[in-house]
Amino acid sequence: MAERTRQNNGNGKHVWRGIVIAILAVIVLAAFISSRKGEVPVRVDHVTKQDLITTISTNGKVEPMENFEAHAPAPTTVRKIYVREGQRVRQGELLMQLDDADARAQAARALAQTKAAEADQHAIQSGGTQEEVLNTRSELVKAQAERDSAQKNYDAVQKLAQTGAAAPAEVREAASRLTAAQAQLKVLQDKQQDRYSRPEVNRVEAQVEQARASYTAAQDLLKHSEIRAPFEGTVYSIPIKQGEYVQQGELLIQLANLRRVQVRAFVDEPELGKLAVNQPVTVSWDALPGKIWRGEISQMPYTITTYGTRNVGQVLCAVDNEDSRLLPNINVTVNVSIANKKDVVTIAREALHEDENGRYVYVIRNGHLERQTVEAGIANNTRIEIMNGVQPGEVIALNSMNAGTPLRPGLEVRAR
Repeated sequence: MAERTRQNNGNGKHVWRGIVIAILAVIVLAAFISSRKGEVPVRVDHVTKQDLITTISTNGKVEPMENFEAHAPAPTTVRKIYVREGQRVRQGELLMQLDDADARAQAARALAQTKAAEADQHAIQSGGTQEEVLNTRSELVKAQAERDSAQKNYDAVQKLAQTGAAAPAEVREAASRLTAAQAQLKVLQDKQQDRYSRPEVNRVEAQVEQARASYTAAQDLLKHSEIRAPFEGTVYSIPIKQGEYVQQGELLIQLANLRRVQVRAFVDEPELGKLAVNQPVTVSWDALPGKIWRGEISQMPYTITTYGTRNVGQVLCAVDNEDSRLLPNINVTVNVSIANKKDVVTIAREALHEDENGRYVYVIRNGHLERQTVEAGIANNTRIEIMNGVQPGEVIALNSMNAGTPLRPGLEVRAR
């Protein structure tokens, strides 16, 4: 009996000891929780050192720097297409053949008209056709002989008249004959030298020029019926099909050298003052995520234009495109690097505050916020350079996670 009593007393002591420990734990926990109620949870950032690049980002459009477009020289049919879109071609390679039957017929007609007009021009310059020239020469010889005979007869009659052997009527008749012979000779001489009037000469010369122009145009039409690559490049557009009938001026094919392209970037007016020729640019395309093309600004804008609701300057950028993946007319994102610093102290941009006293941050020291004046430098979309005021490794408060408790100096905080 005494033994049982001692065991019961021992068990009771253990129970009471456990109860006391549990009570003490509850008290300690309550004290800890009570002490934490005054701390405001905040989002934080760490001051770090890194390379910082400042960029201006905008939209742009790809354009070929060396471009060729072929248009239909006349209404015709596309006889044969030898290439496909995306195909690289050599300089001089045949791209497309148009039906040239009409062009050949026009060239033949124009050539015939040219020869006929040139023959008329030669006839004018030589005094007529060969037959007419020979006839005129023959008549001129006869007229000269008649003039010479009339002159001798007139001289002889005059001598006879001086001796009374010839009557005055005979002298007048001999003089009339000489005058008629001289007049006929003069007509033939004028006919040989100036057979055609100036208006007639001008008309024939105009016909020659028109015929030659028609032949040149026909030859040019025939030449353009065969479309060849003027330089090495990539065929990027063929808007027509083989066998299709096309109208004069209709676009047939587009070719460009895509190894280096031009990107037209639409930069908002306030940002233009930060840009200059030769500043580096990067280009990205949503269709190829992660792919970056590099280049530089080649030309600044000369005027401001309206682009949708924006006032922009159209900045031209020369971009390397060795893989030819950037295609003409696609829309891209352009980033222009306007500043690049190595190994600078940075913080998150949202950690920087500003009031009438200047720029500052909230540094967490011993669990409390301290206002620290800072001097800021360049920035990108997420980070900003701090030139003095904080050191790498320090913890900076970004914002309060308690909507009713804004950040202020001396606030007791807890980093989250």
